[in-house]
Amino acid sequence: MASWKNGSAMTLPKTISEYIRTEPNPKARAELKRLRAVILGAAPDATEKIAWRMPTFVQDGNLCHLAAFKDHISLFPGADAIAHFKRDLTPFKTSKGTIQFPYGAPAP
Repeated sequence: MASWKNGSAMTLPKTISEYIRTEPNPKARAELKRLRAVILGAAPDATEKIAWRMPTFVQDGNLCHLAAFKDHISLFPGADAIAHFKRDLTPFKTSKGTIQFPYGAPAP
């Protein structure tokens, strides 16, 4: 499957569905679908868009972003969320505003 991520001439995705559909890694596609459903289940009034080339969920401002990488999905919920859920996130690599979920590892 051709992808804008691997340097092909495809245009950048304009929707989250397109981002997921054009992701070449089947594990990433499955995890993106799952996390999208979790986010929309928790924030059913959130709207979706692509911002900074990433799936973005907006509700009273940016709620969070997602991005697929070679070995993981990054969730960008912001520093406050990382601090609030710090204990639950100990099995995962985190930074000030990012959580990395390796493919195949169950997310909390």
